[in-house]
Amino acid sequence: MRRFLLAVQFLTIIPFRDMGEVSDEEIGKTTSIFPAVGFVEGLILAMSAALLLKLFPAELVNALLVLVLVAGNGGLHMDGLSDTFDALASRGDMEKKYAIMKDSTVGPFGVMAIVMALLLKYACLNAVYQNASGSGYFAVVFLLPVAARWTMSAAALYGRSAKKEGLGRLFLNNTEPADLMTATIITLISFIIIPMFTGTLSSMFYFIMVSLPLLFGFTLLAVKFFKRHFEGMNGDSLGAVYEIASIVFLMTAAVS
Repeated sequence: MRRFLLAVQFLTIIPFRDMGEVSDEEIGKTTSIFPAVGFVEGLILAMSAALLLKLFPAELVNALLVLVLVAGNGGLHMDGLSDTFDALASRGDMEKKYAIMKDSTVGPFGVMAIVMALLLKYACLNAVYQNASGSGYFAVVFLLPVAARWTMSAAALYGRSAKKEGLGRLFLNNTEPADLMTATIITLISFIIIPMFTGTLSSMFYFIMVSLPLLFGFTLLAVKFFKRHFEGMNGDSLGAVYEIASIVFLMTAAVS
C-alpha cells in the first residue's frame, strides 16, 4: 500500500499526508505499481464521462475528459512532452538540449507538441465514441491511463538515465524486470476485468493481442530514439512517452 500511495503522490495531484523518509530505491520501484495508479485514474475518467454525458453532448464531454487527463497529473507529462520537442528542435549539443529542458519557458515547438497532443486525443475520443458501442467507449476511456502508465514502467526498465540528477533518474536506475512483470500483470488483469465488466469481450482480445504489443513496440522505439538523441532518458522523456503512448492507444482503439 505504501508503494501505491507513493506512486499516486508522484504521478497525480491527489494529496496525501507526508510519507516520511523515502529512499531513492523505494521511489524508483513504484514503477511496478504505475498501472494500478492508471486504474484509479481510469475509474475517475470513466465516472466523469458517465456523469458528463447526462448533461452535455459527446463532443464537449470528450474535450472535458482531455482536460481531466491533463489536470489529473498537474500537466506534468505534457510539460515533459513540450520540453522534449523544444530540445529536439534546437539541434544543439547535449548540454544545450538539457539546458532547454530545464528552462521553464515553453518554445514554439513545445507549444505545437502540446496543441497537437490535445487535438489528437480529442479527435480519437470522438472517433471511439462514434465507432464503438457505449460500453466499448467506456472500456477505452477506463483503460487509457492504465495502458499509458504501463509504457512508462517499460520505458523505465529498458531506458537508461542520461543524467545523474532528477526524479526520472530514480525510476530509470531502480526499475528491474520483476517490477515490469508486476506492472504487466496489473495491466493484463485490468484489460480482462474492464471488458468483462462492460460486456465488451471482443475488445478484450483486441486490446491484449493488438494494443499492448503495439505499445510495447512503441516503447522500445522511444527508448532507442532517446538514446540516440539525448544519450538516454530523464523525467521529461518518461512524460513524453506517457503522452504519445496515450495517443497510440486511442488510435488503435479508434480503428478496432
